[in-house]
Amino acid sequence: MYHSPTAEAEIAEELAAVRPGLLPRYTAELPGARAAVLTRLWRGLAHEPLPWVTGRLRGAHSLALRLADGRTLHGPHADPYATGGYVTAVRLDRERYDDPARLMSDLAVPHAAGLAIELGHSVASLALSRAGADHPKEWPEREWEWEQRVVDGHPFHPNCRSRPGFSVADQLAYGPEHRPVVGLGTVAVPAAECLVSGDWPEELRDSERLLLPVHPWQAAHVLKRPYDPWRPAHPLMALRTLALPDGPHVKTALSARLTSSVRDISAYSVGAAATLSAFATELAARTDGLLHMTRTLGAAAHSPDLAAVLRESPEAYAGPGERVLPVAALATTDLPDSPAWLAEFARLALTVGLRLLDLGVALEAHGQNLLVVLSADNSPLRLVYRDLADIRISPARLSGHGITPPALTGRLITDDVPTLRRKLFGSLVAGALAGTAGSGPALGAALRAALPDLPRTPDLTALCEGPLPTKALTLMRLSPDTPGDQWALLPNPLVLEPGA
Repeated sequence: MYHSPTAEAEIAEELAAVRPGLLPRYTAELPGARAAVLTRLWRGLAHEPLPWVTGRLRGAHSLALRLADGRTLHGPHADPYATGGYVTAVRLDRERYDDPARLMSDLAVPHAAGLAIELGHSVASLALSRAGADHPKEWPEREWEWEQRVVDGHPFHPNCRSRPGFSVADQLAYGPEHRPVVGLGTVAVPAAECLVSGDWPEELRDSERLLLPVHPWQAAHVLKRPYDPWRPAHPLMALRTLALPDGPHVKTALSARLTSSVRDISAYSVGAAATLSAFATELAARTDGLLHMTRTLGAAAHSPDLAAVLRESPEAYAGPGERVLPVAALATTDLPDSPAWLAEFARLALTVGLRLLDLGVALEAHGQNLLVVLSADNSPLRLVYRDLADIRISPARLSGHGITPPALTGRLITDDVPTLRRKLFGSLVAGALAGTAGSGPALGAALRAALPDLPRTPDLTALCEGPLPTKALTLMRLSPDTPGDQWALLPNPLVLEPGA
């Protein structure tokens, strides 16, 4: 049987060796980290279509989940849009669990053992992240400093800080929440063996060879080859994407499982990069100045494990006196505490998202990809979107608006309406807006305040009248043999009952 204290003890042992001064804070953060991960797990158990949960019974003050083997899980009402760590313990029959990894292990459902290990690592890494976080109260000046404030990772994924394969030293050296400066390197490869899209800079060319930026962890653990030092950079929330101090963002291949997926850079995404970038520029011009999309400057791939994308910094779209920050970082400020501000932000985000969806493009607008430009008085002015690699494009909708679809095929292209709506609603409403609001009641209030000013489209009707789709993150981790995304339907936040 797996017990997460093993992961916690392993992290403690490594920490004692590499940074002993951080050990007391790490130990103090463990209970809160367990609650944070357990809260995310309980949300999945309460709302996702798990085949071994046969019934859900809501009582006056609690929720009971009947399992296929006859046992019953008891816990608090699960607000599907709440963040934080409000679930400190649940009961499986009569036994109390405050450790999400031990709970998953004892549930003993298919593939539970693997997820239990990941949950244990998520707890330990989250405690380490919180122990190392010591950010000043003043608001940052640079966009990458905002990224470092997002300590807890994904607001709803139980693997919010799972980084298997990363030692404590690796996390301290490369995790953005620890505020390191990472020395990127380059690996020289024959240009004839590379796929290139866009304009690959002269700085990264050497005669008949391309110099591909490489993350030092990737070079050591996957490529297992030396590299030449290149430039210092600041890691962003995505970990494998880093900001050069005076230039673009560099997306590197980093073949580690972070949250849900093993991250590499596919030939498909490299080949599509330039076409997508040109299309995005045309599309943004149709939003009356409410949206900018960062351009891909160049992309090159020798293999999925050795590839890089150079992308424009979102800071390019902040005017004098303005600041740009990822939506995920809004929760580190007091802005969402104001219902009026939250409604104004929801109005902006939904206006842009619904307008583009009506035109034929569904953004993957979660809190990492979506950024907001704030005025000097912190009013939300416009949005910036980055990373076009996972949007969905409808040629039929585009053509209906007189827009020539981009010359692309493959997974980005679909005319399936439920797929398009899931992409936007699941990332923007159940993701970015919910994570900013912090609870179902706050999210519902912001949506109701924004509704009168939103584009009256069939997509808006679907958003208001149906349940809200979201990725079934726990189910996906318990279904390793099922490819692609799986989905859950959440109670609509516009009609969500308190405690639902």
